[in-house]
Amino acid sequence: MRLTALFFLLATFFTTATLPAQQLNLENPIRFLALGDSYTIGQSVPADQRWPLQLRDSLLTRAYTVDAADIIATTGWTTTNLLNAIDGADLTEGNYNLVSLLIGVNNQYQGQDFALYEPQFTQLLDSCLAYVGGDPSRVFVLSIPDYAYTPFGENNPNASTISMEIDAYNSINESIAADYGVSYFNITPISRMGLDQPGLVAGDGLHPSGAQYTLWVEQILEQLDQQTTSTKKDPAKGGIPMLIYPNPATEEIRIMNPKDIFIDRFLIYNSSGLMVKNVEVSAISEHQIILDLPQGLYYLEALERGSTVAIETFVIGG
Repeated sequence: MRLTALFFLLATFFTTATLPAQQLNLENPIRFLALGDSYTIGQSVPADQRWPLQLRDSLLTRAYTVDAADIIATTGWTTTNLLNAIDGADLTEGNYNLVSLLIGVNNQYQGQDFALYEPQFTQLLDSCLAYVGGDPSRVFVLSIPDYAYTPFGENNPNASTISMEIDAYNSINESIAADYGVSYFNITPISRMGLDQPGLVAGDGLHPSGAQYTLWVEQILEQLDQQTTSTKKDPAKGGIPMLIYPNPATEEIRIMNPKDIFIDRFLIYNSSGLMVKNVEVSAISEHQIILDLPQGLYYLEALERGSTVAIETFVIGG
């Protein structure tokens, strides 16, 4: 039964076109929640080398502020264990604005049926979305690493099928991530360098080292950089006149626009042209935006149905 399902999943995996990358929407201050198993808690590496904390530290160097970087993960957890853990954690919906999910290797290691993984992974992704207020641009999934490319996996009696089963599990989680419109990072190829580059494996001979986690984070940041580059703006004023007050601002700004223009979104960019805030608004003539940004010069772009109608400047902090 399991082998039949495996070959069906692999056939689907290899005949499906590569799924398009989704976008992550980072907004200060970042409140990050990482859900998973040993790969997320960082078994056998110092706490500061866990990939979620490496990601936090990297974001801090990129002018983001991080108010929380919480981890719910334990070595050995399956999708069932993680579901039970988050149910018991009493997490508040909408409390985070960035959530990651990496789970499934222990489903494979314990020989569980593939039919269990799909509905439970879907349920976990539903929870992830609830924690960020239903916004898929604030959730991302990481593929399952392949432990066959470690000293432990190489000597495993079932080494010949580990990679095939990992691929099958990843075909499931990637497909679900695409259905939900969340970002997906395929870090499995990095894990498959473990035998050729022993420094990518932790001292226990099984889990990733801090160096491997660094490569994961670099892959995430590379996509973020590509997105940021594509959203850089020339800091020039233009379009319809809009009134921003107070200007200089401290905690909030209010924007007045002509009554015949129905703004549905504001994008705020820093002085380097990098987008730092993305705010959806209702179609009214006056809008309020809470500012949680460092002092400096900013550019406000107003959008109507996806088209730019105005770009104005304002200052935070006098």
